[in-house]
Amino acid sequence: MLVAVATLGAGCNRTLSTSAGKDGAFRVVAAENVWGSLAAQLAGARADVVSIVSSPAADPHEYEPTAVDARSLAVARMVIVNGIGYDPWASRLLAANPVRGRVVLDVGDVLGIRAGGNPHRWYSPRDVQRMIEAISRAYAKLEPGHARSFTRQRRVLEKRLQGYREAVAAIRKRYRGVPVGASESIVEPLARALGLTVLTPGSFLDAVSEGTEATAADRATIDRQIAQRQIAVWIYNRQNATPDVARITEAARRRGIPVVPITETLSPASATFESWQSRQLRELAGALAEATSG
Repeated sequence: MLVAVATLGAGCNRTLSTSAGKDGAFRVVAAENVWGSLAAQLAGARADVVSIVSSPAADPHEYEPTAVDARSLAVARMVIVNGIGYDPWASRLLAANPVRGRVVLDVGDVLGIRAGGNPHRWYSPRDVQRMIEAISRAYAKLEPGHARSFTRQRRVLEKRLQGYREAVAAIRKRYRGVPVGASESIVEPLARALGLTVLTPGSFLDAVSEGTEATAADRATIDRQIAQRQIAVWIYNRQNATPDVARITEAARRRGIPVVPITETLSPASATFESWQSRQLRELAGALAEATSG
């Protein structure tokens, strides 16, 4: 496993000078608000957490950073990036503006997943838990005098996540093995956690996620699965509804297959991680119940 927390040191040409926020809180910048929500809850009043990618109406893969983003990262005492090839712009901005003392927490490094792996780790409950632990540890190292406060915040968050975890367990218990279709690889970590079987060809999932052309064979396979109702539910990422995905989604609806949209960022943007995930799980559970009843 790679080192989870990296502090920029040798070769840095600047020293972090002003990262304190309101009431002495330190600044944390998360490249994506899925991690920013957890970071904010784990920090409580001790940190001012800012998330860069947050719009549920846009595709995060196409995000173009701004000068404001660069300035936010420049004054952050801690930065959380997803890595795994998901947000290379964030790493480029950090490398272009090295700051001594800044802590960078890379999700891919924490989980030991390199570029080329599935980057959508917030859909894996196990990986979410590992990130909670990593963020909490990083805070305690940054401010050891407030370690007890961070421990308390983590306990509070664990209680808030209980409903989300129960929803995952309930779906897995009731619908393990149920076949589903998916628009892209974002669904794979979630399906694995829920025990669902994704019938969509993996090459199609990767093509949509990576913005490449799906093969005619894969499209034909998915069309056949829908026409023959081989899948119980169709799950699609509404932030990346390509023409192929839109066509397949409409075909599923016409065939009477329940359709469940999910997103890559919090929806709405003001939601917490746990409220967003719990709502999506409720919608998926309802669709699975509809599809398997009778």
